[in-house]
Amino acid sequence: MSEPKEPADPGARRTFLKNVAVAGAATGLSGVVGETLAQTAAVRTTSAASKPATRATLDINRQYAEFLSFADAQDFEDASRGLVATLPEPVIIKGTGDYPAWNLQQFAFISGGPENNSPPTVNPSLWRNAKLNMHHGLFQVVDGIWQVRGYDLSVMSIIRGNQGYIVVDPFVTAEVASTVWKELVVPHLGDKPITHVIYTHSHVDHYGGVRGIVSEDDVKAGKVKIVAPVGFTEAAVGENIIAGNAMGRRASYMYGSLLPRSPTGGIDGGLGKTTSVGTISMITPTTFAEKTGQTMTLDGVDITVLMAPESEAPSEFMFYLPKFKAFCAAEDATHTLHNLYTLRGAKVRDALLWSKYLQASIDMFGGDAQVLFASHYWPTWGNDRIVSFLSAQRDMYRYLHDQTMRLANTGYTPREIGETIRLPDSLAKHWYCRSYYGTVYHDVVAQYNLRLGFFDGVPANLHQLPPVENGKRYVEFMGGPAAVLSKAQAYYDKGEYRWVAEVVNHVVFSNPQNTAAKQLLADAYEQLGYQSESAPWRNFYLTGAMELRDGIKKVPAPAPASPDTIRAMPLEMFLDYQGIRLNGDRAAGKTVLLNLTLTDTKENYVVGVENSAIHYSKGKTANNADASITMTRADLNNVMLGSTSMQKLVMSGGTKIDGNSQKLGEFISWLDNFDFYFNIVTP
Repeated sequence: MSEPKEPADPGARRTFLKNVAVAGAATGLSGVVGETLAQTAAVRTTSAASKPATRATLDINRQYAEFLSFADAQDFEDASRGLVATLPEPVIIKGTGDYPAWNLQQFAFISGGPENNSPPTVNPSLWRNAKLNMHHGLFQVVDGIWQVRGYDLSVMSIIRGNQGYIVVDPFVTAEVASTVWKELVVPHLGDKPITHVIYTHSHVDHYGGVRGIVSEDDVKAGKVKIVAPVGFTEAAVGENIIAGNAMGRRASYMYGSLLPRSPTGGIDGGLGKTTSVGTISMITPTTFAEKTGQTMTLDGVDITVLMAPESEAPSEFMFYLPKFKAFCAAEDATHTLHNLYTLRGAKVRDALLWSKYLQASIDMFGGDAQVLFASHYWPTWGNDRIVSFLSAQRDMYRYLHDQTMRLANTGYTPREIGETIRLPDSLAKHWYCRSYYGTVYHDVVAQYNLRLGFFDGVPANLHQLPPVENGKRYVEFMGGPAAVLSKAQAYYDKGEYRWVAEVVNHVVFSNPQNTAAKQLLADAYEQLGYQSESAPWRNFYLTGAMELRDGIKKVPAPAPASPDTIRAMPLEMFLDYQGIRLNGDRAAGKTVLLNLTLTDTKENYVVGVENSAIHYSKGKTANNADASITMTRADLNNVMLGSTSMQKLVMSGGTKIDGNSQKLGEFISWLDNFDFYFNIVTP
């Protein structure tokens, strides 16, 4: 039998991560986590509105069961190998408020081994992955290296040094990192100091928990060194700031943050079970990996650097530990096809570069490595298995890039390419090449976009009508909403859910009050979700169905960035963000010129608005400025964090405004405050 062709996910498929958190997004998660989003999911374990799987969905999922080898138990052996200890059941880690930072108990309905015992409402391949991600505890990788898995989306690794421990990627939140360290690591490995913390890359699930295990005072005193790839701080702070609100909202879809935890709801994150909820922190690195081949000695342990920028993250590196014959692949080789484009939104990743980094890992370390561990999932042991694993991952990314561009160069459009390309069986039958996080379809469309941009070359697609106007005309052409829904129902009954979603979406956007249209669209999304091998695809579809049926349930929204992120943000990035907030219509025909002086950082900027656009100059002072603002960067941070206001600072004497202070107020009045809960499935 050939690779199954599912209608939702042709070919197969990081909190929510980074700097705009909604309790789940690899990304990119975010600062002050929107705890209540995850809390809602934690307490909602059933959904009365959910429908059963249809015959068409059962048929699609059966194809996966027949194509893949569920008798293969190797991953289950590897995921449980070397278990030292676990946290006591039920696995719940206390958070800062009334809700837990981590609650594995909410997924207790997921159990079993390699056999295919999936519920009818879950793709059997994804169900298998969800079972594997239920393994949790402190595990020995080899003598001197351990991992803690199953308590966050990411994995924390621990390396024994001469004087203490080297910690790699300390989870998403401080609460989880602290609890794991105190209740698992210290009791079972011994109470030794942490000498180094390594951030393998610039996504929040790999640095956010750092303050749970080390203090900034110890870092400043030189007792602890923070090691990261060059460019880390700029990437970690900047990737999600400019588009942060949109990324955060979409991340709530991608990670299913509001979905009930059940066989008809959220079951997994695709890269790990889900993300923890709590305090996301960052301590600025003190030491940087800068070039491939560089040797760094950390607490007596040599590591050999392999730089991998612009692969899975803008700033990333892998490394080899000769003492242990162990290779850390960071997030460039894990047990899934990864995202070449993340559905929460981010810059497209270069599969060609990615494949070359994996070739370099084989060339540099493939002859010696006896164990491979990464920032997600479980390790791989044995040189032959490691080389086979790296080779398949290398070929997978190279194949997706090269075949995309081959078809593009023969005139195929992005959606045609997505519909055409399948991984060859020699790759697709490997569990670690399955689409639990990325998918073949959206990854290849992303590679087209990377090289050729959004336009597919078809003139009709150059200047299409916006969705509402498009929808109205489509519905009119198709005979009106009643006729469209009648025909769509017939296609739904035949199991053609992709087509139902496309046509009924026009009805919803032409009239979002049409309840029958929203219900039918929700039903189609739901079946597509049940069929999805990719956890993010499933979560997107099921969250869309939920909001169509129930509307948007607004709980307190997450802040755009954590305090540590804001403090580390370069001033120019802050000013760029104000340019994003500037409402061009409100600023039309108006001007302002301001001097900004930060006394503690010795920075001077001239900031102006003309032609509805912001501009600024560093190290300048304008004699003709409307107003001059003198303050500290620390006070500016507090304004950004919402703990004070400019008015309060001026009244207290902490900030000085010379000139026409009303012009500053006028400028502020032109700035938008973004609503987190913008509509997605309705106009």
